[in-house]
Amino acid sequence: MSIEIKAPQFPESVAEGTIATWHKKVGEACQRDELLVDIETDKVVLEVVAPSAGALTEIRKDEGDTVDSEEVLAVFEAGQAGAGKGSETPADAEDSGQRAAETKSASASKDGGDAGGDESGSRPEADAPMSPAARKLAEEKGVDPARVEGTGKDGRIIKEDVERALEKPADQPAGDRGEEPEPAREAPQTAERESPRAAGPELDRVPGLGIESEDRPVRRVAMTRLRASIARRLVEAQQTAAMLTTFNEVNMAPVMELRARHKDAFEKAHNGTRLGFMSFFVKAATEALKRFPAVNASIDGTDIVYHGYYDVGVAVSTERGLVVPVIRDCDGLGLAQIEEAIRDFGVRARDNKLALEDMAGGTFTISNGGVFGSLLSTPILNPPQTAILGMHKIQDRPMAVDGRVEIQPMMYLALSYDHRLIDGSEAVRFLVTIKDLIEDPARILLEI
Repeated sequence: MSIEIKAPQFPESVAEGTIATWHKKVGEACQRDELLVDIETDKVVLEVVAPSAGALTEIRKDEGDTVDSEEVLAVFEAGQAGAGKGSETPADAEDSGQRAAETKSASASKDGGDAGGDESGSRPEADAPMSPAARKLAEEKGVDPARVEGTGKDGRIIKEDVERALEKPADQPAGDRGEEPEPAREAPQTAERESPRAAGPELDRVPGLGIESEDRPVRRVAMTRLRASIARRLVEAQQTAAMLTTFNEVNMAPVMELRARHKDAFEKAHNGTRLGFMSFFVKAATEALKRFPAVNASIDGTDIVYHGYYDVGVAVSTERGLVVPVIRDCDGLGLAQIEEAIRDFGVRARDNKLALEDMAGGTFTISNGGVFGSLLSTPILNPPQTAILGMHKIQDRPMAVDGRVEIQPMMYLALSYDHRLIDGSEAVRFLVTIKDLIEDPARILLEI
């Protein structure tokens, strides 16, 4: 039975996605719920799994292609799990009598006929696997796959490889780059890949960077959709908001002493949950947001939207970029619940398991650059929020305490805010409120 494999239904905040990685090839058997393909959106990577045991018979969207919500990605044939698992190729599938391989074999023959080369048409498909987009371009332009060097995963020929082959002389074999410099091109939105020029002996001029050569390699990598989204949003925040930053410093000794005194009992009472610094700042920020509603608001056109709830986003750094999962209704959570939520977000962010709903909304954001050693920074707003708190490295510094110089563990705090809605005095008082609550943690519990 044939089944159409479709992209998930994206929420309204996500317009489209990009095919990041196909984990199964056409004809390769898989079991139910095995991962077929990753779709990268502006916020998370969505996984599409096999609906049953079987195999893909056709891939309609190649890696790097843009897809819409519920668009058909591939065709899946149920009941072909007996074909084996692992690195089975379409040629192997043909030996097993699967229809998927027959389709790929016919396509391979067509490639050879169009290119006018009997050699490429007679060689096994497994020797030169091609993406659908690459095959289509090769057919249209009459490119012989035999002279195309694949730079995709496992030597797969992708569309960009065919484009490069079109720029070479027809009699130049694959791998012989000659002395003709290859013009620099803007890389498309595809999965990360290393530029094949980096290892070549030719010279190539990179705009603004000079000349690359064998001993001066350049690695050209396309932006991921998440990184492009981060870039767009940060530029948008700076262009649309009247962003200012105010600074203060906080003595972390009271919180550190509290943690040292109760950390073992806290961890035992809350099933292994450790008491960190972030939960104190989330609770302090929530209390401060109650006192300064404008900091918890957002601007919608000419309207001010005041939120009657406190959803605090906590910035988490991943290999793919910065993501901001949101802790909901922080005013009703205890320190242990906040710490558990942060730990869960961290694990799922590392494993690319965060869902879109985990990062939707949010009325205020906290970013902790101190974990990377940052001493001071100016965080950028997370639109449409009007403020963001930046935490930094705890560093021992000499401080005047009751007329004496003492060494204290100090942290710089930074509050970036939208001056269109928040006045400077309000931003300063908000930050001072957080400072006062952290320096006397009992006030967090007493809400004073």
